[in-house]
Amino acid sequence: MSKQTFGAAKVPLSPAVRAGDFVFISGQTPVDGDGNVVPGGIAAETDQVLQNVAAALALAGCDMSDVVKTTVWLRDRDDFASFNEVYAKHFPSEPPARTTAESRLMIDIAVEIEAVAYKPL
Repeated sequence: MSKQTFGAAKVPLSPAVRAGDFVFISGQTPVDGDGNVVPGGIAAETDQVLQNVAAALALAGCDMSDVVKTTVWLRDRDDFASFNEVYAKHFPSEPPARTTAESRLMIDIAVEIEAVAYKPL
């Protein structure tokens, strides 16, 4: 099985890595194209994070329908309901398996999401 990396980041990671038929997306944060955290709270941050997940998937020739698993870190468990409302819009049918945990994050953000996609070569 070969490994292929996609994209570049300002920190030592690859936004997307294909290993065989699986594509692994590094944890995405709610930053816009200029690297700024989007304003607006958990709903706006979740939407931006999932847009960033979709962009990383596209680098490897995948889309959101290929996602089989996500891992989500929320800064505050009280954001869970609002997070779920936005998340559901990005996975309108057959949502992936998911783990969600409350956690302190590396920068001042409300949410981070990583994903695993399955798309046979």
